[in-house]
Amino acid sequence: MTDAVIRIKPHYYIHVLDKMTNVTRVEVGPRTFTREEQEQVVLAPTAMVMIPPRHYAIIENPVVRNKDNEVVFDSLGQAKVKHGDKEVRREGEPFALYPGESLYGKVSPLQVVAPNTALRLVAKRDCVIDGESHAAGSEWLFKGPGTYIPRVDVDVSEIVKASIVKPLQALRLRCVKEFTDAKGITRQAGQEYLLREAGAYLPNVDEVVVETINAFILTEKKALHLRARQEFTDVFGVQRKAGEEWLVTLADTESHIPDVQEIVIGEVDITVLSSRQYCVIVDPVDAETGKPRLGTRELRKGECSFFLCPGEKLENGIQKVHILDSEEALLLRAREQFTDGDEIRRPGDRWMIHGPCDYVPPVTVEILESRRTIPLDVNEGIYVRDIKTGRVRSVIGKSYMLKSDEERWAKDLPSVVQELLAKEGKPVDPKGQTAVVTYKAPHNTAVQIYDYKSKQPRVVFGPDLVMLGPEEQFTVLSLSGDKPKRPHVIKSLSLQLGPDFMTDVVIVETADHARLSLKLSYNWHFEVDKEQPDKIFSVPDFVGDACKAIASRVRGEVALHSFDEFHRNSAKIIRTAVFGIDEKNKIRNRFAFSANNLVISNIDIQSVEPVDSRTRDALQKSVQLAIEITTRSQEAEARHEAERREQVSRGQIEKFKLLNEAKAEESRKNLLQLQSQSATVESTGAATAEAKAHAARAEIQGQAAVEAARLNAEANKIKYKAELAQLKAEQEAETEHQKALNELEISRARDLAAIESGKFKRIVDAIGRDTLKSISTSGPDMQHKLLSGLGLQSFMVDDPNSPINLFNRNLTN
Repeated sequence: MTDAVIRIKPHYYIHVLDKMTNVTRVEVGPRTFTREEQEQVVLAPTAMVMIPPRHYAIIENPVVRNKDNEVVFDSLGQAKVKHGDKEVRREGEPFALYPGESLYGKVSPLQVVAPNTALRLVAKRDCVIDGESHAAGSEWLFKGPGTYIPRVDVDVSEIVKASIVKPLQALRLRCVKEFTDAKGITRQAGQEYLLREAGAYLPNVDEVVVETINAFILTEKKALHLRARQEFTDVFGVQRKAGEEWLVTLADTESHIPDVQEIVIGEVDITVLSSRQYCVIVDPVDAETGKPRLGTRELRKGECSFFLCPGEKLENGIQKVHILDSEEALLLRAREQFTDGDEIRRPGDRWMIHGPCDYVPPVTVEILESRRTIPLDVNEGIYVRDIKTGRVRSVIGKSYMLKSDEERWAKDLPSVVQELLAKEGKPVDPKGQTAVVTYKAPHNTAVQIYDYKSKQPRVVFGPDLVMLGPEEQFTVLSLSGDKPKRPHVIKSLSLQLGPDFMTDVVIVETADHARLSLKLSYNWHFEVDKEQPDKIFSVPDFVGDACKAIASRVRGEVALHSFDEFHRNSAKIIRTAVFGIDEKNKIRNRFAFSANNLVISNIDIQSVEPVDSRTRDALQKSVQLAIEITTRSQEAEARHEAERREQVSRGQIEKFKLLNEAKAEESRKNLLQLQSQSATVESTGAATAEAKAHAARAEIQGQAAVEAARLNAEANKIKYKAELAQLKAEQEAETEHQKALNELEISRARDLAAIESGKFKRIVDAIGRDTLKSISTSGPDMQHKLLSGLGLQSFMVDDPNSPINLFNRNLTN
């Protein structure tokens, strides 16, 4: 600033540099400063620093002050400055900043610490505050409510808020470094503990809040499962070992806050047993010692309720009491030796308890299964095995209850038998059939069953029900099938006795080496010997054997004949080959197989086809030629018949043509007659129609005039009726109106009379009898005065003895 004269306002200041001494001084207003030649204003007029109440400011590089709070100057007059230091200044008079001083930040309000909060302070250097020494780096709390006065040697690291501990809550705290808390307990670094007192808690500077723990509410149906982290004494005064588990129930406390050394495993629901329930507890806890009895079991019956202690578990859960009816029983086995009434049960003993009763097994007894009486019809059964002897038997046709040393035995069936039974609609268990295997033998069939124990077969003829014994199996028939026959195509449990037929294709060769394919169908049946019924099963594949035998005979016989001969006499040759010739040189009618009593009763030749292509072509050509000749013959015959029919049709057409022309002439004649009649009718009808039209018009006009007159009369009648009704209504309305006015006038007069009479009565009652008497006995003047004094007008007093003189003006005034 180069001005020579500077006017400094109040509460303003400038810095002036003396170039001769190189000293900068402060000039404070209000004043007018005249700058000398050797002086220089290095700081323009600047407002002083003003700190309002409850505010503060931080000054960097503050000046040095003596005990009297005066600025210290050196020998040259320069104010001494504490370089690198800071100073906190509070409210007071405005002040100027000396050269070297600067305002750090801005003027700020003092920090107010609210209740339940605190400032975490850190000492930047060794200091003494309120008579207490603090080393550099030490921390402490400034607790509210209060106003914190800042210091340059102390920093505020954070604001600490109090944690609110509600009822049924606790604070989990961790010690940062060793200290002694408010209760006088020494806390080690890293130690965790709980604060259970409800209210606001401001943590110490050497502890931190880990979390807020809510209490577990315990009821009659809920308990708390805990485990100890390390050895300690819980809130109930019980010494707990590391890893020990226990329950806290409602009998101990209504609510529980887990300690830091306790791990909450979970909540345990109460186990409730009704009067018809029981349970078995494995590894029960001894009520006296609180230790589990490992390897033991305990039975508990309802009605009762309890909590499962740690380590305890239910075997098979909550079970219902076994209620047995008269057809039910339980198979039991002893786990260990015990006395059952008068009988000693040893481990492994099996016995049964029969109903009706209810039963709860003790821990020494194992229930193997529940059994019921098996109802069996006459055609039903089961396989039963004695587990002691191994003997298997079948029980059929009666209800049966398995004994304690018996079990149902599963009969194994071959897979092919299972498949065949499944096709019949009988469900088969692949693991074995415990019910007696049954098979319904169809009509006219036979079923062979083989007993592997007695090594004897038996045959059942249908219709009948086959029931297998424990050691019996079906004889499965594996027959040939298809065309030509192939072995093992048909599987069956029953043998058809016939009569039936089977078809086969046989390749033969004639004497002239023509190969032919014959499709033959055989009728067959079995002749059953009642003394040896199993003979029909002596040939496993009777179809294949019979077809092979017949084919062999046919091939041998056909080889003796030429193709033409065989083509002409194929049926006779084949029947002769199969059935043979009797003593009378006639073909027999049957071919019997003595091995199994199979009889072939007839042969049907369904087709004969050459196998060789040349023979087939020649045969086809001959057949085609025959067919062509036949076709041509049929065509010629059809052509001749068509020509004959055409000639007949032409004659009929000519005949119909002549008839139609005659009919046309007749129709033309009729047409001309009709046309002449029409012209006559037309001329006559025109005149008639015109006359009728004039008559109809006159009739319509007359009817219209009559109808118009009638309508006019009706309109006048309606009009006069309406006027009469209107006049009558007006008269009635006028009469009613006058009547209403009269009634109103009468009512008004009646009401006015009632009002006057009431008014007179009230006046008389108000005056009183004595007053009226006095008025009546007094003279006229006196009566006038009395009535005037009473405020009565238009009234007079009269009696028979003193008549009124209406012409006396004194009475009226």
